[in-house]
Amino acid sequence: MASGMCASTVVLLAMVPRGGHIVTTTDCYKETRMFIETFLPKLGITPTLIDASDIAGLQAIVNNHEVSMFFTESPTNPFLRCVDIKLVSEICHKRGTLVCIDGTIATPLNQKALALGADLVIQSATKYIGGHNDVLAGCISGSMKLVSEIRIMHNLLGGTLSPKAAYLLIWGIKTMHLRVKQQNSTTLRMARVLEAHPKVFYTPSVSLSAISGRKLMLPLLLPRATTGRVYYPGLPSHPEHHIAKRKMTYFGGLVTFETTIKFIDSLKIPYIATSFGGCESFVDQPAARNWDVPRDERLKYGLKDNLVRFSFGVEDFDDLKADILQALDTIPTKTSLYSHQNGVVSDKN
Repeated sequence: MASGMCASTVVLLAMVPRGGHIVTTTDCYKETRMFIETFLPKLGITPTLIDASDIAGLQAIVNNHEVSMFFTESPTNPFLRCVDIKLVSEICHKRGTLVCIDGTIATPLNQKALALGADLVIQSATKYIGGHNDVLAGCISGSMKLVSEIRIMHNLLGGTLSPKAAYLLIWGIKTMHLRVKQQNSTTLRMARVLEAHPKVFYTPSVSLSAISGRKLMLPLLLPRATTGRVYYPGLPSHPEHHIAKRKMTYFGGLVTFETTIKFIDSLKIPYIATSFGGCESFVDQPAARNWDVPRDERLKYGLKDNLVRFSFGVEDFDDLKADILQALDTIPTKTSLYSHQNGVVSDKN
C-alpha cells in the first residue's frame, strides 16, 4: 500500500462495520488515534481507549459489548509499551473480536504477531522494511480470507504502491536482517548507558483520571534518584519487560527518555526527523511533532516538552555513544526541577 497510514485506515474501514465498536490503546501513533477518535464515529463506530497494560479493562469491554476489533501497536509509540499478544488474542477470540497489531516498531524479524494469535499485522514499510528513508509504503498480513476482504476496500480507495516504491522495498528487504541486527544491538547497549547516566531523569508514574474515564499511568517527572528512567522493552526496568522477553526475539531500534532540550541541540550525528528505522540515526521531540495539539492535551498522553525519541541507525556504536555522552555533558549538573518539567522545544525543530 502507499503508506503505513493507508494500511491502517484501509484495515479499519474494511474490518470494523458501521455501528461497530473498536478498542485501542492510548499510547500510539497520533494520526491513527485521531482517525479512530474523530473519523470512525462519523460512521457510527464507537471507539474506546485503554492503557496498554489494562487486560482487565479489555476483558470487561469485550465481554459486555460487541467489539469488532482490538487495534494496538506493540511496542507502542513513543513509550514502547508491550501488549501480551497471545493473552489479548485469547480474550478477544472468545468473543469473536478481531485482533490487529501494528508491528512497525518491532519489525517482522523481532516479533511474529500472527504466530502469537493476532488476526492481522500492519507494517509501515517506510521504516525498517525499506530501511533507507527513501520510500513510503505499508503492508498488511493475515489470513487469505481477511486480506481478500481488505483488498476490496483497498481497490475502492486507491492508495496503490508505485513500481519505483515496490523496487525500493525489494532493495531494502535484502539488507533488512543485517540492519535490524545492528540496530537491535546498538539500541540495547545505549539504553543501558542512558539508564545509568545522571542526566537522564527518573520518571515514576502516577494515576491520573483521564481519557474515557479510565485511570491511566502517566509519567510524572522528578529529578533522577538512583537510576535513570529509559523507555526500552529490553531493559528490566521497563513495565512490560517480562512480556517483551516472551514475545520478541530482540527489542528494536527505538528508545525514549527524558532529559533537557539542550541535549538534542548538542548532538552531531543524528538527524532531527520524525521517522525511524533507516540507516541514519534520527532524534526528535514528540511534543514538537505534535505542535498542533494543545499542551494540556499532550500531557494527557505523557508527551512532555523534554521527551526525546531516539531511533538508532547503523552507524558505529562507539561513534554514537561518544556523541550522546558529549551531548549529555553539555547539560548543567544542577538544573531546576521547574525547567525539567516544563522544558522548551528545541531551536532546531
